Amino acid sequence: MQKRLLFLILIGFISFSTQAQHPQKPNASEIYQSIQKLNFLGSVLYVAAHPDDENTRLISYMANHVNARTAYLSLTRGDGGQNLIGPEIREQLGVIRTQELLGARRIDGGEQLFTRANDFGFSKHPDETLTIWNKEEILSDVVLAIRKFKPDVIINRFDHRSSGNTHGHHTTSAILSVEAFDLANNNSAYPDQLKNVDVWQPKRVFFNPSWRFYGSQEKLDEVDKSNFISLDLGVYYASSGLSNTEIAALSRSMHASQGFGNTGTRGELFEYLELIKGDFPQDKLNIFEGIDTSWSRIEGGQAIESILNQVQKNYNFNNPSASIKELVRAYQLIQNLNNEHWKQLKSKEIKNIIAACAGLYLEASSSTNHTTNNETIKINIEAINRSHSNIVLENYITSNKLAIQKSIQLKNNIGYHFSETITIEANQAPTTPYWLSKKGTLGMYHVDNPLWIGLPETPKPNNIVFNLMIEGTPISYSKPIVYKTNDPVKGEVYKPFEIIPEASAKISEKVIIFENTHQKEISVTVKAGRNNLEGYIEISHPNDWKIYPQKQKILIPHKGEEQKFVFTITPPIHQSEGYISPIVSINDKQYSKELIEIDYNHIPFQTILLPSESKMVRLDIKKKGENIAYIEGAGDVVPESLRQIGYNVTILKPESITPETLSSFDAVVIGIRAYNTVETLKFKQQFLFDFVANGGNMVVQYNTNRGLLTNELAPYDLTLSRDRVTDENADVTFLAPNHPLLNYPNKITKQDFEDWKQERGLYFPSDWDKAFTPILSMSDKGESAKKGSLIVAKYGKGYYIYTGLSFFREFPEGVSGAYRLFANILSIGKGNINTKDSK
Repeated sequence: MQKRLLFLILIGFISFSTQAQHPQKPNASEIYQSIQKLNFLGSVLYVAAHPDDENTRLISYMANHVNARTAYLSLTRGDGGQNLIGPEIREQLGVIRTQELLGARRIDGGEQLFTRANDFGFSKHPDETLTIWNKEEILSDVVLAIRKFKPDVIINRFDHRSSGNTHGHHTTSAILSVEAFDLANNNSAYPDQLKNVDVWQPKRVFFNPSWRFYGSQEKLDEVDKSNFISLDLGVYYASSGLSNTEIAALSRSMHASQGFGNTGTRGELFEYLELIKGDFPQDKLNIFEGIDTSWSRIEGGQAIESILNQVQKNYNFNNPSASIKELVRAYQLIQNLNNEHWKQLKSKEIKNIIAACAGLYLEASSSTNHTTNNETIKINIEAINRSHSNIVLENYITSNKLAIQKSIQLKNNIGYHFSETITIEANQAPTTPYWLSKKGTLGMYHVDNPLWIGLPETPKPNNIVFNLMIEGTPISYSKPIVYKTNDPVKGEVYKPFEIIPEASAKISEKVIIFENTHQKEISVTVKAGRNNLEGYIEISHPNDWKIYPQKQKILIPHKGEEQKFVFTITPPIHQSEGYISPIVSINDKQYSKELIEIDYNHIPFQTILLPSESKMVRLDIKKKGENIAYIEGAGDVVPESLRQIGYNVTILKPESITPETLSSFDAVVIGIRAYNTVETLKFKQQFLFDFVANGGNMVVQYNTNRGLLTNELAPYDLTLSRDRVTDENADVTFLAPNHPLLNYPNKITKQDFEDWKQERGLYFPSDWDKAFTPILSMSDKGESAKKGSLIVAKYGKGYYIYTGLSFFREFPEGVSGAYRLFANILSIGKGNINTKDSK
């Protein structure tokens, strides 16, 4: 049935990271489903803007019920979203969400594609989106995806006719898809692509509306559906014991960083497709109506279809290997096809099926998960044929292009093990996501290799090619080198085999705030990618900053070990900003990148190389109050940022909130989306309100208005909305210019709102009790003023503050004004000043 699905279910959906990378071992039902898919020559491309936009029910239905080749084209990697599972944002979050999408596709049977668009954050209109994205380049990427994938049918998640009604990225994805529908078959459109791909004309394009598009299920029910196709996506697959919607829920739940854990449903579920372009199918249950999806669509295909029909008819679930000889015959005929597109696709599919039927297991594993250039490593090779088929291992070719002759008959269920050594080439690029190799722009990632545009991951450079004779026919399999070991708790552990630099360096703090002219020490960690690393480290810095010492000696005896270095920084007297970067010199080479490792249970282990730099800010800032309790929400770096400006910050677990524990703090800060994610908080609200009444300050950062775990966010009435200001340069008006929040202990001016990143803020309150004072007004172009970004109310002896301003984004970027304003928020009521505008 569903490719890989039963294996995932058997080992458990949420599992160790080792299992996220475990080799595929299809069972008999999965092999049979693959044979059915082999006999279907039709394809569907689903198009939207972000990870989690895709309709996993529809993707699973097309892949597993219709048996079509199905892919999801996500214009972005979700870099601009929030992260509910950790502190990673921007590029690192994009890597996580890329892997979540790949995990989702492993479950629902689809494939994953991308463009070079960088998710820069929420956008209210396609016009705004396309001022930041390069329209021609993104459009060319969509055209390229169509030309490479060659879909018969395109399905858009969003409507191209409703600009301004949803996220600008959403509408833009549909606009570009509709434009690309015609351009993909135009020889004069992006002609450089035609060196590697051919033009292609899809048959039809649909819009996949949900009830949310119309406002409610009732309104959707009333829509004229004469131009709609209706599909029941609730079909049940007896071979797996799951409904299509249950599979889709497992797929959807892979989006852990977005908090999209999903419960499976059962029973009929109708989905609608509205025709946008192309001819309307006469059969409203078949989106492929009028499209030949049999082998007859290509010259020479009928003979292949005849063989595969017999394979499918005679398939033995107890002995899949009985199909191998006929599958090999079909493979031989596929090699004679003139249609390169289907020849490549179907060759790959049938090779995998032959291997699965034979229980053929081929693996190349390393005893280390990373090495560096010019290093020699040992590779363990395993080959086993668990069938009576005639299979000979002729040779295997290493990544150094060295052919190792074997000519060994792989006897049934006899394991063959070999050991080889390979040397990593001197010029091999380090392992990192290809779209992060060079600095891009706010809206675009830079990709040098045009053949890589759209790929979900960087192609693995280190592979072993196994050349076999199966039933007298030469068939080759390429296997990436992996790292495999045994963990006493987790058992068999797999990680990718990676190439890292011989040296990498990271500064402990990404933003270093100097609130006065006092010196600070920074810690720099150098990691060795090989044994006996010798050299020196220095720090690149602005001229008006001083760093001592200038250089320090590096001596690290063993690969993987780290050495820490402490440098002393003296800031200038005046307010100043700048960046520092470590420079590691080894012989005649210099290294200035940080090696970042991302390790979560639900995705494969990830290695990223990014420029290692930290922002230094000599900040004119004052503050009152010292001790801050921070209650974590969905993950941010606000606590570390507050420590940077001299606050004593304690992470307070919600279950530890009592009047006694709160009494030692000047303020309590609630992390982003805490009231969406932390169930315990709703039982602690009265303790927090009493803390305010007794003279403390309570600062609540943004929450979404959907999925609130309590309706009592504040001691007064407070209603959240979806109001947001996405223009980080939007003009800010001071509604209460004399209020302490704008005057004490720091005088806040318009200059403090310069250089903000990605947005001003999000999910502002829309209605509030008269006890609150709104402090700021702001709006995006053409919209009414939003006054809920920062509101404050006196409650008893203390203050309650709610803010949707995106401090969680500004602090990691070292935005001076954000620090100064937040210091005022924490300091309110802590000094003897005129508070005439406070309530």
